[in-house]
Amino acid sequence: MKPITLTGQLICGGSDELAAVQEFLPRHIELTLAESGCISFSVEQSEDPWVWNVSERFQDASAFELHQARVKASDWGRVTAKIKRSYSVTGPS
Repeated sequence: MKPITLTGQLICGGSDELAAVQEFLPRHIELTLAESGCISFSVEQSEDPWVWNVSERFQDASAFELHQARVKASDWGRVTAKIKRSYSVTGPS
């Protein structure tokens, strides 16, 4: 098993997107940290209030893929779908 790491930024384009992140992020973090295979997960607001720094680490590609599927089907995935993301994923493909 080789870990998968995602790092990058979630970039809000306006106050509605910022409000959605602030409202739905705590539950998203809680659910993600409870996932089997999640090693670490953090989303923290940067000095720029519109930009959030994201860092995720999963034990393997399978755990990461399950996380991605859960996110797509979640409230978080629905309300943040149009928010710009700039991510880099490293590890086995």
